[in-house]
Amino acid sequence: MADPGTHKAAGTGGHGRLRASHADREQVIDLLKTAFVHGRLGKDEFDARVDQALGSRTYAELSAVTADIPAAPIAAPPLHKPARKLARPSMNKAVTGGACVIIAGHIGMLGALLTGSGALVLLMGLLIVIGAAVAVVAMIVAS
Repeated sequence: MADPGTHKAAGTGGHGRLRASHADREQVIDLLKTAFVHGRLGKDEFDARVDQALGSRTYAELSAVTADIPAAPIAAPPLHKPARKLARPSMNKAVTGGACVIIAGHIGMLGALLTGSGALVLLMGLLIVIGAAVAVVAMIVAS
């Protein structure tokens, strides 16, 4: 059924004199609730209009209750904020991180050479290579 608020008033050739149903009154009350939630009606005015809607017998009377209220929200705000773009790491952070890993590897390599442990030398060499690779990839991502 069409929205009661869209019917023409009595005497204009519309359906204004036709009797409204309980469902029609409930539909108007739902529209009043929406208007109240969106701040178009104050609490007292909302209560008065609900009473008026419940007492309405015809479409013309129901139309008068919602004549100054839009049938649909004008512009609903988005429900979710748009996703933020992830910031890329700065080139300074990429170079600094890679340099720290490489320096730590060299210090470890020095210790491994002084102790004469071959396995530790290989491990520290691997750490230096991984640090350099991480630094290069971080610089590529940062650029």
